[in-house]
Amino acid sequence: MPARTAFAREVYDAVIVGGGHNGLVAAAYLARAGKSVLVLERLGRTGGAAVSTRPFAGVDARLSRYSYLVSLLPRKIVDDLRLDFAVRKRTVSSYTPTLREGRPGGLLVGGGADRTAASFRQLTGSDAEFTAWQAFYATMRQVAERVFPTLTEPLPTAAALRARVGDDAAWRMLFEEPIGVAVEDRFRDDLVRGVVLTDALIGTFADAHDPSLAQNRCFLYHVIGQGTGDWDVPVGGMGALTDALAQAARSAGAEIATGHEVTAIRTDGTEAEVDYATAEDTGAVAARHVLVNASPQALAALTGQAPPEAAEGAQLKVNMLLRRLPRLRDTSVDPREAFAGTFHIAEGYGQLATAYAEAARGRLPAAPPSEIYCHSLTDPTILGPELAGQGYQTLTLFGLHTPARLFAEDNDKARELLLAATLAQLDAHLDEPLADCLARDADGRPCIEAKTPLDLERDLRLPGGNIFHRALAFPYAQASTGRWGVETAHPNVLLCGAGAVRGGGVSGIPGHNAAMAVLGH
Repeated sequence: MPARTAFAREVYDAVIVGGGHNGLVAAAYLARAGKSVLVLERLGRTGGAAVSTRPFAGVDARLSRYSYLVSLLPRKIVDDLRLDFAVRKRTVSSYTPTLREGRPGGLLVGGGADRTAASFRQLTGSDAEFTAWQAFYATMRQVAERVFPTLTEPLPTAAALRARVGDDAAWRMLFEEPIGVAVEDRFRDDLVRGVVLTDALIGTFADAHDPSLAQNRCFLYHVIGQGTGDWDVPVGGMGALTDALAQAARSAGAEIATGHEVTAIRTDGTEAEVDYATAEDTGAVAARHVLVNASPQALAALTGQAPPEAAEGAQLKVNMLLRRLPRLRDTSVDPREAFAGTFHIAEGYGQLATAYAEAARGRLPAAPPSEIYCHSLTDPTILGPELAGQGYQTLTLFGLHTPARLFAEDNDKARELLLAATLAQLDAHLDEPLADCLARDADGRPCIEAKTPLDLERDLRLPGGNIFHRALAFPYAQASTGRWGVETAHPNVLLCGAGAVRGGGVSGIPGHNAAMAVLGH
């Protein structure tokens, strides 16, 4: 038997390794079902990548430091767990600035169908692209309405999911052919094509025509959330979600122990022992089930198995605090509108292809693609009253096509070069340098921080900095996926993190599904 510890029990129905949002979802569901639950978290706080922090010294701004928008979190989980958590809709979906024949302009999607149509017409010279846009996203919404509810059900077969989609052309476009085929068939304008393609490349290093369809899987998860594809702003920041989840788990009777790093899992398939270490000592605790809210690589290390294929992240994450939003060269749009949605930079279709090709050859992209949004425009509560009153705003930037391999030789130097090149692409569309708008912290330093894939690996133990833990999978059963997509080689050890089938993103879905597997649903 393991050594006696300070925990309430020596044997638990479930020990959960990792107190990220998925682990907390699983803990809350199991505890509400009457199971004894212990969560062991390595860090001194819960939340994992879904946290809000004050990254700038002496500045009262609480930023969603890593993950920042919500789409895939089912309303079912919020309602089932009675979470005190809310999201707000963004008034604008996206704005993409451009320079054509030396004249600044852009594409605004939002503010109503008439305004969006007018923006397409101004950019392209006709209504054809807007008509194609409407038809394409009507199909995406139909797919979303039919696929999203299945994510919290036992895995369907591919045939069953195809029947549920009920549209062979849509199935072929999303599940069988590279998404680049559909983009090129349906749209003619390079900028419009790029805006559509970006959803296939967030955190995924792939070309539009990659035969692996990694880009299709990424695209699918980005357009099916809530059955609408909308990406919403969490009120109070992403930490508000994990705070609510931790409260729900504790209220239901789960124990949460921070500062406890799990070092090994031993199991005979029926009973398990979980070794852990704290700053003071080591110990072990027994469990009937172990749910691992960590990567498949971490699971393999804990159980002594051969590691799965290496993962690689491919993104730059930048957090900023501004004294004011910068003026735009395109005077037809208010900066408060442009930055309220997703602000696309260097994301034309050709630009995305060039950036991918450069990175695939081992070079940082000369014109790095990225997208930006301003959380505080939708939810000013993340700013202290004084900052909000003075017009301060946050900006979050997510860069694409920057695989971890590009930072291996000198992470600090590569980060500096990439950040400078990325901000230069933004400055090309501004009427003043972004640097002139940055706030300063208590020590006089600009309020800007950047995280490469290697930084995320160090800070959060994301393998290779991969925000999905490993390549995303289509949401249907295959030979090795099991009933819920959380099963492992050990019957009583389940994967409840982003690396599960139907994992990735802030969704809580793997946590829900692992709990359902334990409960025999």
